[in-house]
Amino acid sequence: MTVLVPMSSTIYDQYLQAAVQAYADENIESGRWPAEGALQRSRDDFDDSLPQGLATPDNYLFEIKSNDAGVTVGFLWFALVEKNGIRSAFVYDVEIKAEFRRQGHAGAAFDALEPIVSELGLNRIGLHVFKQNQAAQALYKKLGYKVTSINMQKQL
Repeated sequence: MTVLVPMSSTIYDQYLQAAVQAYADENIESGRWPAEGALQRSRDDFDDSLPQGLATPDNYLFEIKSNDAGVTVGFLWFALVEKNGIRSAFVYDVEIKAEFRRQGHAGAAFDALEPIVSELGLNRIGLHVFKQNQAAQALYKKLGYKVTSINMQKQL
């Protein structure tokens, strides 16, 4: 069984360092950002999104734990967002550690997320997935997520 446990401050520091690097790498690979300055852009994005770290209002950061062994297998971060009068949850990050991938933890984490979101009075969950992450796209489709838009760019 996979469960979501609120992230501790000790784990947050470790998570943040890895997440900033991963976000920079994903943006470089997708072609959105040049490699030069990507790590700083990523840090800036995280600083803007989580100015108070774990205490940032309307942001929820979790460890994804395997209840079998109590081991942290990954992380999930979502925020309550409101746009055009519509309140929803937006998943900013989900990461399963490499050694625990393809074992059902991500899907189980999203299943565990739904009642948490419902308890907040929300009835929708959004997320962004990079084009190169075909495994995540397949998972989200399997879980019932639908494409709502596609961003495109042309490099000149």
